[in-house]
Parts: sequence; C-alpha cells; structure tokens
Amino acid sequence: MKHSTLARRQFLKMTLAASATLSSGLLSSNLFAAQQRLFKLSLAQWSLHKAFRSGEMDARNFASITRKLFNLDAIEYVNQFYFDTLSDKLVIDLKNQAKNEGIESRLIMCDREGALGDQDPKARKKAVQNHYRWADAAHELGCHSIRVNAQSSGSWDEQMKAAADGLNQLAEYCTPLNLNVIVENHGGISSNGKWLSGVMKLADNPRVGTLPDFGNFIINRETGEQYDKYQGVTELMPYAKAVSAKTYHIDKQGNEPDIDYFRMMKIVIDAGYHDYVGIEYEGDDWSEVEGIHQTIALMERVHRQLLLEANKAG
Repeated sequence: MKHSTLARRQFLKMTLAASATLSSGLLSSNLFAAQQRLFKLSLAQWSLHKAFRSGEMDARNFASITRKLFNLDAIEYVNQFYFDTLSDKLVIDLKNQAKNEGIESRLIMCDREGALGDQDPKARKKAVQNHYRWADAAHELGCHSIRVNAQSSGSWDEQMKAAADGLNQLAEYCTPLNLNVIVENHGGISSNGKWLSGVMKLADNPRVGTLPDFGNFIINRETGEQYDKYQGVTELMPYAKAVSAKTYHIDKQGNEPDIDYFRMMKIVIDAGYHDYVGIEYEGDDWSEVEGIHQTIALMERVHRQLLLEANKAG
C-alpha cells in the first residue's frame, strides 16, 4: 500500500493546487468528499451509541442523521444496533435512505458473533458462519468491508494461526461478494500491533486487512498494559483498508490530549492511505453530537497542517 516518495510528492502537489483557495478558515465537512484531498471523513455509528441505545435516535435513520447533523457523505454501521432486527427489508430501507441522502455505506462493524480464532475448529467454523448474514447485508448496502475481531486463546503462535485460518475462511465467503474482511485492534492480543500484523502476513490474503484504530491499544484492562499507539498504527497501516479516528477527550483548545493527531495522521498519509477516515467519538466531555463536531474540527485543522507541511517540503 505504500507509495513511492515521488508518487506521494506528485499527489501532494495536486492536492495543494486543488486546495490553494482553502488556506484560511475552517474547511466545511463537504469539502472532505472532494477529489484529490489527503483524506475524507466518514462517521462511525458507535459515535452515537448512547443516543441509539436510549432510543433518543433511531438506528434505522443513521444515514439521514449523518447528513442532517454533520453533513458527511459516508457512514460505517455497527451490527449491534441491528442484531435482533436484521432482515431483507431493513437492509433495503437502509440502502434506500443512504442513496436518497447521497451517502456512501462503507462497512459494517461486526461484534458478538463468536471468536474467529477459536482453537476449536468447529467453534471457529461456526463463528465464521455467524458472520455470513452481515457479509450479505454489507454486500447489499454497497460496503467494501466487514470489520471483525480476531479473538483467540492459547500461545502467541497458536492464536496467530487460528485467527489467520478463521479470517481466510470468512474471506472465502466474502470474495464473491467483493467484500474485504478487516480486523481492528480491539483489545487483548489484537491490540498488539506486532501480533496483528503477523496475522496479516500469515493470512496472506488480498481480501484480509486491518482497520487501525487510534485509541484501542489497551492489551490488559486489569493491569493497564498498553501497546504504543503510534508504533501499532505504523505496523497496521500497510494492511489498512479503513482507519478509525478515535477520540476520548477534546480539550478547550480542540485537541485530543491523549493522542497526537497530527502525528497519527502523518503516519496514515505517509503509508499512502488517502481514503475515508472514520470519526469515532467515545468521550464524556461533550455530548455525542458536539463531540463528533469537535472531532471533525480537529481533523480539519490537522488536514490544513498536513497541507502546510507538504507545501514547505516542496
């Protein structure tokens, strides 16, 4: 996925030319959908999980909510909000609403369907099959991927082999659907960038990739053990087919004090990634809606900083 230095410079020059008139003021959310930008923004549904779970918002209206409140043009679904209501009609309704709002459905984040790296081959196969319904839904919605987890048990190597096998089994089902199977660093050993990148190498499948999340690098919540987030994202970016911009806190200056966003996005861009980056606000400092707006503003500012650096570099 890495571009050559020359190719990256040529891309940045085109981006700078297209963005010459945007040197002052905040960029509007719409402009992130423009061509030849360094990256674009999508909204991860989990950012509104409190509102959906409380009934304040209806998950069936995710696309229209995204357009009305944030004016973004791409969304990432979470299967937990449709776990007990999934049907052909629901998928068609979601698809039609997204189409009517001019919004692209990017992926479905899948949880609670079993361990794809289960050491028991039968249980592993069952977990793979449990994901089929979400793959079918993602295909109908026009998504490019389903995001899965790589839970396992056993030794380092045993977990790696089992996870790679489960991912490849699921990718076999997803390939005819033109879908990718992407893994997020999502706690436990999957938050170890060296381990998860090793799973990618072992799987060695063009349909299997990663979704680096800026914040999910806690390996053990009881002991507080964490993996270096910048090293982890660097290790996962060569396999990335999506990226999650996680924020927990936004201070009065509009920064995420626990994550150097400029450093993170530079890692992403330097890896040659210029596709959608999903906004995922999980904090309590702001309401969910305001937290999303704050994160969008942070990403806009980082985008301008990246452009300025590229301009200085020539």
